[in-house]
Amino acid sequence: MNVSTDNDEGTPRLGFFTDTSVCIGCKACEVACKEWNLVPEDGLDFTGMSFDNTGGLGADSWRHVAFVEQREPLGHQETGLGRKDTVDLGMPSFELPGASAAPEDRGEFRWLMSSDVCKHCTHAACVDVCPTGALFHTEFDTVVVQEDICNGCGYCIPACPYGVIDRREDDGRVWKCTLCYDRIGDGLEPACAKACPTDSIQFGDLDELRERAAQRLENLHEEGVSSARLYGDDPEDGVGGNGAFFLLLDEPEVYGLPPDPVVTTRDLPSMWRHAGVAAATMLAGVAATFLGGRR
Repeated sequence: MNVSTDNDEGTPRLGFFTDTSVCIGCKACEVACKEWNLVPEDGLDFTGMSFDNTGGLGADSWRHVAFVEQREPLGHQETGLGRKDTVDLGMPSFELPGASAAPEDRGEFRWLMSSDVCKHCTHAACVDVCPTGALFHTEFDTVVVQEDICNGCGYCIPACPYGVIDRREDDGRVWKCTLCYDRIGDGLEPACAKACPTDSIQFGDLDELRERAAQRLENLHEEGVSSARLYGDDPEDGVGGNGAFFLLLDEPEVYGLPPDPVVTTRDLPSMWRHAGVAAATMLAGVAATFLGGRR
């Protein structure tokens, strides 16, 4: 069922669909994001544990390409799936590493790569808790921080169920992906999607992206990639669906994503109601004690 994501003004909701099955880990998106948005360099530390030198999303990393090494076949598909008969072009060739090893000595191996970003939630807890209005939903239903209004209170940091938002150390304000609000306002593609050489990051009308993602998922399942799944595309999930959703080749936890995210301000109305009832009960008790004492 196609759920319309147009806002009240009739403007189509815009967002990202990231197909991790075609991500090559080139990090062009990270570079393009930093260059266009003037995001400061953040260390790019070599951890010795992975080619991932960003580590995670933060105030100075609005895009993060994750590298996940696994000893298992790519997508759990059958060996050689989808490969056509090759044509001899007369070019020099060599044996693939490990090709001559016995099956019991040859381990399966794959790299999962995924460009992570702010999810631009439908029900954004960061917007709910911001006391100054610095965080707001744009006309495209993306979530943006107005840095000149942010007072650095940090309430939005624990409110985000994905751990996306963070403070910048030099000024104390919070920063995150804006989905290139300045570019899309002029009809341009966000810098990261523009720079992606494999179209792993796709930008556009969210309804159209969801249809495209569903078709891509169906194709992968038909090809035997049984582990493929969509993440963040469901408008009925705990955050009302994401403006940036993903096609994954394993469980969300493998990519460092929460399996069942819930907007952290979901229970605030009932909490305030309970607090009001408790306060009224306490005042009634104090009043009864006071009046009883006067007798």
